[in-house]
Amino acid sequence: GGDRKKRLRRRQSNVQRKDEGAQVFESKGARMTALKATKMSTRTGVRSKAALPERTTSRRSPPALISGTQAASLGRVAGRMSQQAGVCRASAEETARMMDEQMKRLEAQVQEGKIKAVNAAEVGNLLSNGWVLLDVRPPEETNKGHIEGSVEVPLFVTDDDMSPGGLLKQMSAFGMGGWWLGNRHMKLNTKFMGSVRKGIPTDSSVIVACQKGLRSLSACEQLAKNGYSKVAWVTGGLDTAEPGDLPVKDGKDIRFAGNGGVSDLVGWTEAHRKANKDQSVLDGPFGIVLKVAIGILALDFVSFVFEQVKNFTSQ
Repeated sequence: GGDRKKRLRRRQSNVQRKDEGAQVFESKGARMTALKATKMSTRTGVRSKAALPERTTSRRSPPALISGTQAASLGRVAGRMSQQAGVCRASAEETARMMDEQMKRLEAQVQEGKIKAVNAAEVGNLLSNGWVLLDVRPPEETNKGHIEGSVEVPLFVTDDDMSPGGLLKQMSAFGMGGWWLGNRHMKLNTKFMGSVRKGIPTDSSVIVACQKGLRSLSACEQLAKNGYSKVAWVTGGLDTAEPGDLPVKDGKDIRFAGNGGVSDLVGWTEAHRKANKDQSVLDGPFGIVLKVAIGILALDFVSFVFEQVKNFTSQ
């Protein structure tokens, strides 16, 4: 009886050990399976969200060259410049149209006899008969050739506006021939008629003159509208005056008063051609420039020949 109980207890103990071994094996198997899964997920780059915290992927934006405020400011400046360029173009077109209309009106007044047309050679005789000469050229021109006894009131003055729009107009004038002729952007003298009334009574006989004849014709219209009944216009302007036609201070040739820019520097103007019509192409300022250029070419040629001879004799 005692042996039977021992065998029963031994059998129960064996069964219990088997059960514990099975549980241990299952636990080890589970751990091995989890370890393999972790290794596989690490290799493939797939990780469990429960095991690893989620990473936020954010790319750093490249640094901006200018800030938003600066870009907006530049946009506003560009817009204003574009607007001003458009205004300049529209203003130039409107000015050209108004000048055409004014020229037609003035020509009609000349034909009707309201404005007397005279040439530069007749001015001296009219001055001796009591007429007054009104010179409407700007100071840049009158300083180069002042007519004695004349009343100088410029119809246009140099535009000294330094705003972006003003600078744009000045650059446009320079690019449209100012560099060659010396012209600058001008603006209307708003005090013109007030200054004329102070210097010349309305019952006077007035001769109006400028360098080319266009500004003086416009001034004639203003005088006629403001009570001056005897007005004469110098056709062609002072460019058509010959030496001795007008009492010019220091005996200067008034035809050169309107010159400027590169054309005046090299002597390639209408006044130079008229004054030097009996001279050859090598005379005058342009002739000097041409002679210097020919001299430089000649020296360069002599130097080249000398180098060639030197190289030939050294061989």
